[in-house]
Amino acid sequence: MDHHRSLGTIYVFIIISIISMNNILCTTSCPTFYNTTCPKALKTIRNTIRNAVSRERRMAALLIRLHFHDCFVQGCDASILLNDRTPNERTTLSNSGVGGYEVIDAAKAAVEEICPGVVSCADILAVAARDASVAVGGPSWKLRLGRRDSTTANPSEADRDLPRGDQDLQSLIRNFDDKGLNEREMVALSGSHTIGQARCVTFRDRLYSNTTSIDAGFGSTRRRNCPPNRGDGDTNLAPLDLVTPNSFDNNYFRNLVRRRGLLTSDQVLFDGGSSDSIVLEYVNNPSKFESDFAAAMVKMGNIELLTGNNGEIRTVCSAAN
Repeated sequence: MDHHRSLGTIYVFIIISIISMNNILCTTSCPTFYNTTCPKALKTIRNTIRNAVSRERRMAALLIRLHFHDCFVQGCDASILLNDRTPNERTTLSNSGVGGYEVIDAAKAAVEEICPGVVSCADILAVAARDASVAVGGPSWKLRLGRRDSTTANPSEADRDLPRGDQDLQSLIRNFDDKGLNEREMVALSGSHTIGQARCVTFRDRLYSNTTSIDAGFGSTRRRNCPPNRGDGDTNLAPLDLVTPNSFDNNYFRNLVRRRGLLTSDQVLFDGGSSDSIVLEYVNNPSKFESDFAAAMVKMGNIELLTGNNGEIRTVCSAAN
C-alpha cells in the first residue's frame, strides 16, 4: 500500500514538474504563449484580419508590410504604431504609404474585450501578417509569441534602416544583413510584392531613367498612370505584380525574369547579379518560395524582441501606457 502511494506521489510530482517546465519555457516566447491567459486571442485576431481582407484585398499586403516596417526599426516592438508623440515613425518619409493601422486597432480592441491587458500590439502585428498571407492564398507559419511593446518610437532609425524602392542589389543585401537576414531571405521577403500596390512616386524614376532593364511594353503601360513630373500623380497606384496582384504566388519572380519589376529594388534582384539564381529557383519551384518566405518571416519576426520585464503591454496600440 505504502509502495503504491509512493509511486503515486512520484507520478504526481513528475506531471507537475513537466507542466511547470512547460510554463518556464513559455515565459518568454513560444507559439502557446496565450493558451492559458487568452485562449481565444489568435482566433479573434484571425477573424478581424479575414474580415478586413475580404473587404479590401490590398489590406493583406499592407498588413505584411506594416509588420516588416515595424521589425526593421528597433525590432518587432510595435513602435511604428505609436501616434501619441511628435515626431513618430508613422510620419517619416520611409513610412509614407504604409497602412493597415486601423485594422490592427480593431484587432486589439477585439482582444481587449475578452482579455484586457494581456496580448501585446507587437504580437498582434506578427499574427496579423501571418493571417493576412493565409487570407490571400499564401503560406502560414508557426509564430513565437510573447513579444512586448516598446514605450518609444525611433523616427531617425526608420529613415535610416528601412529599405527603399530605389536601392541597388548590394545596398539591399547590406540593409538586410544589418538585421541578421541573408541574401536568400531578402529575396524571399521581397516576394511579398506578389501582392499589393505601389505609388507612382516610388517607381517614377525607373520608368523614365532610359534603362534597358525594363520591358518596353510594361514601361509604356505604367507611364500612362505615372506622369514624369514630381508632384504630378505621385499617389497614383500600380500593382506590384501585374498578373495576379491579389493572390500570393510566384508570379512576382516570373515578372522579374521578363524585366517587369515595378520598383528598381524589385528588378535588381534579377539583373545579372548574385540573386538571379534564387529568383530562377523560385520561378521553377513555387513551393520552395513559400517555404522560404515563411521561414524568413519567422526569422524577421524575432528581431530584437522585447520579452519578460522589458517593454509593456499597451492597452491602446497608438499610445504608450
